[in-house]
Amino acid sequence: MNQESHAKIGHDAAQTASDGTASNASGASGASTASASAAPDRPGRRPHPGLPEPRPFPGWLYAVLFLVFDVAAVAILEVGVSLGASSRVTLSSPEVGWDFVGKMFNAREPNFVFLLNILLVGVLYLALLMIFNRFWIATPVLVAAAIVVAVIEHFKISIRYEAVLPSDLNFLKADAGNLMGFMPAGAHWVILAAVAVFAVFVAVFVALNHIDARHGRLFRGSDRQARSVDAVARLLLVLVPGLFFGLYAMQVSTVGSWAKNLATVMGDKPSMWDSVYDAQRNGPLVAFMRQVNPKVMDKPSEYSEETMQQVAQRYRKAAAKINATRSNNLTDSTVIYVLSESFSDTSRVPGLKVNKDSMPNIRSIKENTTSGLMLSSGYGGGTANLEYMGLTGLSMANFDSSLTSPYQQLVPGEHWTPTINQMWGAPKNSIGLHPYESSMYSRATNYKKFGFSHFYTLTGPDVISHQDKIDESPYVSDAATYQSTLEEVRKTKTNQFLQVITMQNHMPYHEWYKDNDFTAESTTGTPLGKDEQESIETYQKGQAITDEATADFLDQLDAIDKPVTVVFYGDHLPGIYSSASEDDDNSLALHLTDYFIWSNKASSTQGVKIDNADYSSPNFFVAQAAEHMDAKVSPYLAFLTLMHQHVSAMEPPVVNKIQGWDRIPEGQAIYLDNAGKPMAASDFDEETKQLLEDYKLIQYDITDGHNYLKDTDFLTLP
Repeated sequence: MNQESHAKIGHDAAQTASDGTASNASGASGASTASASAAPDRPGRRPHPGLPEPRPFPGWLYAVLFLVFDVAAVAILEVGVSLGASSRVTLSSPEVGWDFVGKMFNAREPNFVFLLNILLVGVLYLALLMIFNRFWIATPVLVAAAIVVAVIEHFKISIRYEAVLPSDLNFLKADAGNLMGFMPAGAHWVILAAVAVFAVFVAVFVALNHIDARHGRLFRGSDRQARSVDAVARLLLVLVPGLFFGLYAMQVSTVGSWAKNLATVMGDKPSMWDSVYDAQRNGPLVAFMRQVNPKVMDKPSEYSEETMQQVAQRYRKAAAKINATRSNNLTDSTVIYVLSESFSDTSRVPGLKVNKDSMPNIRSIKENTTSGLMLSSGYGGGTANLEYMGLTGLSMANFDSSLTSPYQQLVPGEHWTPTINQMWGAPKNSIGLHPYESSMYSRATNYKKFGFSHFYTLTGPDVISHQDKIDESPYVSDAATYQSTLEEVRKTKTNQFLQVITMQNHMPYHEWYKDNDFTAESTTGTPLGKDEQESIETYQKGQAITDEATADFLDQLDAIDKPVTVVFYGDHLPGIYSSASEDDDNSLALHLTDYFIWSNKASSTQGVKIDNADYSSPNFFVAQAAEHMDAKVSPYLAFLTLMHQHVSAMEPPVVNKIQGWDRIPEGQAIYLDNAGKPMAASDFDEETKQLLEDYKLIQYDITDGHNYLKDTDFLTLP
């Protein structure tokens, strides 16, 4: 080696030391001085043909590249939930997905959820860098992980129109060997494209590694002391990001936590009804982490196995007392729950005058059977929560305010999910029908978990048979849904439980119907707005069509020679009464819908009107149906019967705006007496307080506790 070569190496070494000092000062100040004196890797290596001569990258360049590849990873994840996602639900589309970047620049209402995704991916990236201590090893690992997750997201959305959820990790643990069976058609092309994209990234990484004389080594201590300092710095830079990420995941679902506040400030707006739209709108990682550790409810102080045995025994005695006066069995009849989308009486809306009755048939039905008003937790939305309460007998009022959507946050991770349809035995006796997208609120997955053998929807895998629509309406008519239901009832002589969720009267309401002669006007002196009036009048016409279809449905059930009982209820008012909703005094009126419990001629209880039915909430429907049918009860239904005798209806706090998913509104839970008057929990007598405490114990044990009641007869019918 000649003198010129020696001089060149010495110059390069000095330059490397200078650059190394600057770089390490930005990443680990404690180790920078020691690292700066280190010689470059392979000092005499010749540059790769076609590439610049290797020079150590300065710290600022690593910082820029860190941000570039962080953003690239976020973009890759977003591609996974955006491409090809627009064919199922119109809200979900690539435009929605990429809008979460553009809305940062909205002058009126800037949203920085994109930056939140960059932050969360960034802390993982930083931890990887410290673990490997090689920029050009950690970065490919990050990109590879992002591509794999994006491909999995794409496959799941293609098959089930559902984003990846924390509960999917349980599936991987239990059924990883069958993953190939879940590949959609054309999966190999997606995989090849992903491999090609990764190959491009690898080529870039290899090239950059060649021209980076440090080869991405971030800490380069040359002696024992320097290496010790480097090790401590790296350990801290693994632990701190890891701790931040872990604490964020554990707390972001809890109202009032620092993580929840951070997510809210950055613009996270949960869209719990559609996991794909949620992932597109807020970013896949943000949407996923929000469901990792939802706070369900506070653990009752007296909760224990012994306490739950005492609760079971208390209502075992109550059931025996009730059953001594009843003669029928609940499952000797077919029971049909009809959740009628947005059905409610427009004539009860404060400050509104309508020209004629839009529900004369149902009004007449209500007069001749068990019926009343149902307290709803939602206004203009929240269907799945009412549905959940009806199917489980549990109350949203008992949950923590952080739990806004049990279907999304709770049910997927539960090991035990008792629902009332399970009383009818084998899954073949439980049928669900919903003429819309099966994945909304994760229904397809949840109904399978509930024990339904079939869940008929527009998108399958079980496709609903009748899909007729009315005039310009985009939704399947209630008459068509009823026909599909009747077909299921007539298929078998076996008694069944059927859950029917209609769609005809779903928002929006844009003059769908021809020959609409319904009119509405304000009685407050302030005229209705044009959009409000159009929506109300369209809704009235749809309600009138539902009214006629429901009467015809019951007539056809009357002709069936097996006992059938129908529990019909509107889930919430439509969110169209902007004038009435401006007055907080109208809150209760805007959260009361109509319900009835009706039995056909083949039943022994047609025309029965039970006591204490003027007001209710869906968690009590199964107990009321049993009373209406003169049916014997389990200890659980005995408890619900007694609870309803003391509190007619209960829901969490409500507000006069369309259902949000950020949190349950602040305030006290609502409890109504049989006259519909609000009651304060502090004024309850001792028996009512005991019942309410028992309710919380029961609900905690089922949803978030040790399931002590599972191995008892608490939910078993006699």
